[in-house]
Amino acid sequence: MDFTPSEEQLAARGLAARIFGDLSTHERLTAAGTGTDAELWKELCAAGLPAAVEDIGLLGLVLLLEEQGRTTAQVPFAATCVYGLLAVAERGTPEQCERLLPGLRDGTAVATGAFPARGRVHIAEDGALYGAVPWVPWLRDATHVLVADTDLALWIVEASAPGAEARAAGVTVEPVETTAPWSAGRLVLDGVRGERLGNGPEAYAAVLATARTAFAGLQAGVCAGSLARAVHHTVTREQFGRPLSTNQGVLLRAADAHMDTEAIRVTAYEAAWRHDARRACEAQALTAAWWASEAGKRVVHAGQHLHGGTGADLDHPVHRHFLWGRQLDAYLGCGSEVLEELGLLLAGRAQGDAS
Repeated sequence: MDFTPSEEQLAARGLAARIFGDLSTHERLTAAGTGTDAELWKELCAAGLPAAVEDIGLLGLVLLLEEQGRTTAQVPFAATCVYGLLAVAERGTPEQCERLLPGLRDGTAVATGAFPARGRVHIAEDGALYGAVPWVPWLRDATHVLVADTDLALWIVEASAPGAEARAAGVTVEPVETTAPWSAGRLVLDGVRGERLGNGPEAYAAVLATARTAFAGLQAGVCAGSLARAVHHTVTREQFGRPLSTNQGVLLRAADAHMDTEAIRVTAYEAAWRHDARRACEAQALTAAWWASEAGKRVVHAGQHLHGGTGADLDHPVHRHFLWGRQLDAYLGCGSEVLEELGLLLAGRAQGDAS
């Protein structure tokens, strides 16, 4: 097991850090409101970062998403890579890859996923899809949505071009505001015909594990960014003639947050490494998702708390990390749900070994 990044992964991470650091500023995020920063998305795609994910693998993507999380950059990077690029590249037919991947690589197409499946979408006898999903991240930007039906078969559904008013026949998108500003929407399918991707539940489980790993990496970045802001605040702000960081309670709280952040990071790295090495990674993805949920919310609460009264300011940059951390806490299953899944998975393996 070796998490040492390759030269290509390091180069991509360095480029991502520069672009996110230069463009995802407090002023730009304020101007974007709850929508997507379209110019930042164009810059990322022009630099070839989405396209690079096919070469640098899931571990490389986790490294890039850490950099996005540090700045809470409002772009559909994780969703497009997980539910679009990697899903199609790993599960699609040669024809699907040839047709769909170029647009996903250059950013002219944006993908998202109605994950996890909750049994809300069913397929009729004529092959059309019906149902509604309460909220889907980045749906307002998406040209393609990956949907699972009640049998966990995956379908690619066309939506529309980003920003376009017209929607594909049978697809309705209603804007929804979530805790984090993820350009989310309510998806309604009324007789739309989708395009099959992969083979049933196996493909669904693989994409879900990939998503949980990737978004755990995003949470690691969110937590690292929150902690960095807290450290800067406590080092530079003085109380009773000395920096806040010299107080033992502050030191211990920050140390706990650092260890939690590292736990999220290393479990995400392990799951991503196993995925890229073509090894079983479902249990590791669930472990990373559990840490991202349970430890993630502890870290962003600590980050806000260590800012004292400043942390109560909704316009302060640290509050964005709090919102993202709480959104990622529940996305793809909260801690207790993920832990139950992990327990059932391990129990099933134990029974299989015993028999």
